[in-house]
Amino acid sequence: MAKPKLPPPVLCLLFFVAFFAKCHSQEKKVHVVYMGEKLRGNINAESVHHSMLESILGSAEAAQESLVYSYGRSFNGFAAKLSDEEAAGFSGMEGVVSVLPNTILKLHTTRSWDFMGFNQSPVAGQHGGDVIIGMMDTEVVTDVKGATETHVLVVKGLVAEEEKTPAIIGARFYNSKNTYHDTDFKSPRDSEGHGTHTASIAAGREVAAASYYGLAEGLARGGSPNARIAVYKVCWPSDCFVADILAAVDDAIADGVDILSVSLGVYFPVEYFEDPIAIGSFHAMKHGILTSNSAGNEGPSRGWSSNYSPWLLTVAASSIDRKFVSQLLLGNGQIFTGVAINNFELIGTPLPLIWGGNAANYSANSIPLRSRFCHQGVLNSHKVKGKIILCEAFGDGSEIIRAGESVPNPIATILLGETWKDVLAPKVVSFSSRGPNVFSLDILKPDVTAPGVDILAAWSPIAHPLVYERDTRSVKYNIISGTSMSYPHASGVAAYLKAIHPSWSPAAIKSALMTTAYVMDPRKHDDKEFSYGSGYINPEKAVNPGLVFDASEADYIDFLCNMKSAKESLLYSYQRSFNGFVAKLSDEEVAEFSDMDGVVSIIPDMKLDLHTRSWDFMGFDQSYVGDSKGADIIIGLIDTGIWLESESFNGEGFGPPPAKWKGTCQTNNFTCNK
Repeated sequence: MAKPKLPPPVLCLLFFVAFFAKCHSQEKKVHVVYMGEKLRGNINAESVHHSMLESILGSAEAAQESLVYSYGRSFNGFAAKLSDEEAAGFSGMEGVVSVLPNTILKLHTTRSWDFMGFNQSPVAGQHGGDVIIGMMDTEVVTDVKGATETHVLVVKGLVAEEEKTPAIIGARFYNSKNTYHDTDFKSPRDSEGHGTHTASIAAGREVAAASYYGLAEGLARGGSPNARIAVYKVCWPSDCFVADILAAVDDAIADGVDILSVSLGVYFPVEYFEDPIAIGSFHAMKHGILTSNSAGNEGPSRGWSSNYSPWLLTVAASSIDRKFVSQLLLGNGQIFTGVAINNFELIGTPLPLIWGGNAANYSANSIPLRSRFCHQGVLNSHKVKGKIILCEAFGDGSEIIRAGESVPNPIATILLGETWKDVLAPKVVSFSSRGPNVFSLDILKPDVTAPGVDILAAWSPIAHPLVYERDTRSVKYNIISGTSMSYPHASGVAAYLKAIHPSWSPAAIKSALMTTAYVMDPRKHDDKEFSYGSGYINPEKAVNPGLVFDASEADYIDFLCNMKSAKESLLYSYQRSFNGFVAKLSDEEVAEFSDMDGVVSIIPDMKLDLHTRSWDFMGFDQSYVGDSKGADIIIGLIDTGIWLESESFNGEGFGPPPAKWKGTCQTNNFTCNK
């Protein structure tokens, strides 16, 4: 009997490759199907989205399994789990503007107000108490001294069982992945620190003697301390997904926020109708809400500003008239000064000094050429233990190396950090993302600049001060830098302007900030306007600009029409209605959606980065804090959450919430203030 013939190895290989490709294309991933303006009348948006999914996936059960979010409060769309082919199918559907992958966006990681010329007197009254700032971030901590006053606060939606500090009017959290780390709170509470930091810059209450281990000690306060904060936690330790961000924007608009404060952006510029921040902020603009956003931390190369839509406010980061320095004292008496925050006191104790190039970790394939820069994993821990490591750089670093080589066993000590005056401020820092606007060269980006370097603000006491897991210290206030610190300064001023001029449109507020900004010195900036926009925001002058340039939804639609993208663009869709959805889809499902009439694009859930002192530096001094401006303003924070008990969110003096507030407060381990 003949032996059975085995298939040739090549045919087997081809079979498995084809099988793998087929399985890969069927993999379900979350996609956002965006459909423009919200549905009119009594039509149930979720039912419409479910029917659309059923038409592509083939059954009601598959549609129910796929659907992640149904957007219908402020615009129309959904998020669902789809294959690429299924997502492509939605792209061709009538009424679908775009299909976006659920990519991850990046978070762009307080004397500043006085430096800005915004003193306490105008802020000190009741202005702004009915203004609501929606903060989208890692959100806030709430159990720091000063935030435990009990009040009654009426909110629409979920209400916490325990009610404290009316500074925080409501809170929600979003996690479409439904995965958590051990240190995560399944609530709007902040375990990262970023959201608490940004919220206190925008609308933190006065806190005396705030400092970071004695550095920058003084009165900490936000720009609009009487404004209410609405928390939307969309960022977790490493992820800020598009599906969650759009769900938060949908809620924030419907909840009734006045200012939307967002520290997120895509990794690289994309077209307006494919950018989730552009989509969300456009619908916010239609409802009279200005979105204040960070420019990003991808500088100094040009063209990397991550938020370039003309209807939102894009803020760069600048220095203030204060810098933190630390000094290295060599054994021969030479002193070298560098910019650094150092709160570790060696009390003059000399330690051996070793150059990184002499401590290479050869077992990890490191060589002196790499170890001299002291990157992670390249140093031999036994060689550097108990020593001061000199990491190679330029300038003073080379001088220190030469000084160390002049003696056989060099020693040194590091002195405690100090605060010095920076006479060159304000100056845009190198990390701040630059323009121009790569899609619309006649639209200036960034719009303005604000303090974003070494900003002292509230912090989650369970978050690592150095954002490094081995740092087990706990602090109530921290000093960090980034455009994530500059944009909440603009959010705070915008909230104050909204309180004084409640009828102003988002474009009018933006115009007032841009036309009254301090003129920056172009000799200090190679990129000039592409680095600082109109200039350094001037809060006091912005209150009475003399003239504002307004713009409406129709103006922005004309703008996009002139870009030959009317039928496929975000604005054309908005003009018709906000229609879309988010779902988990395989690659094949995405491809099928893409072929549907009306679908412009399919966006995967993207991850954003947080963009990371300042009111005094801007001239916005303490005298503003006592008046009532901002009492009706609500700032919506989209970030990493918030620490509610921080004394920066002390509710003393707040009345009931503004009648316009329609938001909620999710429970679990988090309680809002009422």
